[in-house]
Amino acid sequence: MFLMDVNTLTLENGSIPICLQLIPSPPKLLYHRGESLEKLTRRPCVAIVGSRGITAYGQQVTQHFASKLAEQGIVIVSGLALGVDAVAHQAALEAGGLTIAVLPSSVEEPQPATNRQLAEKILANGGAIISEYPEGTINFKQNFVVRNRLVAGLADALLITEAAAGSGSLHTAMFARKQGKPVLAVPGNITSKVSVGTNSLLKAGATAVTSYKDVLKVLGLKEHRTIAAEVKGNNQHEQKILDLILAGTNDGEVLLKQSELDVSLFNQTLAMLEITGKIRALGLNQWALY
Repeated sequence: MFLMDVNTLTLENGSIPICLQLIPSPPKLLYHRGESLEKLTRRPCVAIVGSRGITAYGQQVTQHFASKLAEQGIVIVSGLALGVDAVAHQAALEAGGLTIAVLPSSVEEPQPATNRQLAEKILANGGAIISEYPEGTINFKQNFVVRNRLVAGLADALLITEAAAGSGSLHTAMFARKQGKPVLAVPGNITSKVSVGTNSLLKAGATAVTSYKDVLKVLGLKEHRTIAAEVKGNNQHEQKILDLILAGTNDGEVLLKQSELDVSLFNQTLAMLEITGKIRALGLNQWALY
């Protein structure tokens, strides 16, 4: 079904992203398809999860947060499950953004089968799918809970948009707290069963969010124009610098080093980005997106 090769990342050789190496019980091995995890996790990442039995309200708020955050260049992380997960992935793609799916099954046979076409779209649009499980693994119930630590581990913050009392997303919140990640939740109708989980999280100290701007504030990010207007370079060199600035690198010396461009090409590329209105000088060799 998928044409992309399966990459094997290991803890032993350091190919697993640092953000996952540092969590409790880090994965010893990951199967990966799509864009480099190292490249994707250079950008801010927000995990969006919630109940499978999503309501119209849950769908509306999940689409709002996923699409608006994706437009800001934030990578959306979720688990490809039915309900909130699928809506979050789809909304990110429709906004022209990037998304990572963490599977409880093999990357060759994403589960549930009804979301395999969505997995293909994630890969086709510059995202990635990952799993700890090799091809042919039986999809046990505990796989879903175990993979949730990776969903939290890849993200800078966890957002739960709608969750019932027994939702698996509450396990993800537990992992996020253990990892020291901010846990955010959308308030829900107190008479709705699928809001019991999110409202309980808020009473337990989770941060209440009602707009994507609240999430940006938690991450310490400023709102900028949409991803389509700001993070699309005219060539690979421009895109490399834009990606670095979008990920929070503003110092010119650091940009030069991390871009791995020679000085002449770097200065030429930086000048073109400024001339075309994609970046602006802040002074003292500091740069920002317009």
